[in-house]
Amino acid sequence: MNAELRRRAYLDAMQVATWLPRTELPFAAPSRAELLAPPPAEAPLAIVSEPVAVVAEPVREAPVVRPKIEIPRPGAQPRQTAVETPATEPELVEEKPLRVSVPPPRFSLQLLRAGDCALLVELPTGQPFQSRDPAYILLKDLLRAAGLPDSPQLLGEPVRWPLLVRGNMDQGPQAALEFVQSFVAARLEEQPSACLWLVGLPAIRFAGEGDEHSYNRELQVEGLGACWALPGLELLMEEPARKRELWQAMRRVRQRWSAPVHS
Repeated sequence: MNAELRRRAYLDAMQVATWLPRTELPFAAPSRAELLAPPPAEAPLAIVSEPVAVVAEPVREAPVVRPKIEIPRPGAQPRQTAVETPATEPELVEEKPLRVSVPPPRFSLQLLRAGDCALLVELPTGQPFQSRDPAYILLKDLLRAAGLPDSPQLLGEPVRWPLLVRGNMDQGPQAALEFVQSFVAARLEEQPSACLWLVGLPAIRFAGEGDEHSYNRELQVEGLGACWALPGLELLMEEPARKRELWQAMRRVRQRWSAPVHS
């Protein structure tokens, strides 16, 4: 008999049970075919001094289907089944109009009176005119060229915008326009004038509702009557070429406050 049959015979004689795995164990060496072959029903125990060669016929067995064992690998994540959730419709949120905060404009204006004309003049420094200010000297020259008194009279305190440094009051451009127009209209109601001079861009914008394209032009403003838009005094000093256009426009407009000359 071969070595395996002898080994099993010795184990049976010593009453040692023999256990063999029925499936392939993980990480185990492959089993030999002779280990899985069942022992013969009658296996006589023969102990001989000399080995005798025994030829055993190969036993044919039905193939054993071994179940596949999943061995987890290091770092591997367990597979999860993706569950599709039904798409929900987006919630409709009412859109509110955005409020854009516009910073308040900053300017200082002085209302004056010279003869039959009222003058709303931008203060270049933000402070009232002084007798030696270059801007005030230029203003006096303009009044003399227009045939008006060169010592204008103050009408109230300067208008400085914004009115309040702090607070929640609306001080945007529209509020500034309404305030300046109402202020000037109240003074003109007390002392009517033949023409209102708007000197400087802030005066033109917040009293005459014009812009830089309104320079040297006549404007009709509701509540203020006939107005004449002039560049600012500081702008005239920086760009002397603008004075020529101003003199030409003055010749056309001065008939509003000058009495007709009879020959």
